[in-house]
Amino acid sequence: MSEFKRIPPEQAQALREQGAVVVDIRDPQSFANGHISGSRHLDNHSLPDFIAQADFDQPLIVACYHGNSSQSAAAYLAHQGFSEVYSLDGGFELWHSQYPDQVARGEAE
Repeated sequence: MSEFKRIPPEQAQALREQGAVVVDIRDPQSFANGHISGSRHLDNHSLPDFIAQADFDQPLIVACYHGNSSQSAAAYLAHQGFSEVYSLDGGFELWHSQYPDQVARGEAE
């Protein structure tokens, strides 16, 4: 698939439970202040390593602030060869309001 799909938090949560990888493209400070539990921070510096080590068949969910920036990032990742790419509609803000118990704090690894 060279396209991505937009999905609501409920569908993202179901995919997470099945092993989907979640990447967060917000700035490092926002990520540290709160992110989807288990998500990985991605920026221009970490992107090449992420792609080099990725399982391209594992579903990938891209999150940003409100679900706008994640769409272009998801399209880029889909074109890099990921087979299943999703953009989280409503972004971290909507996720946080629906799943406050699924939010972690701390610096990116």
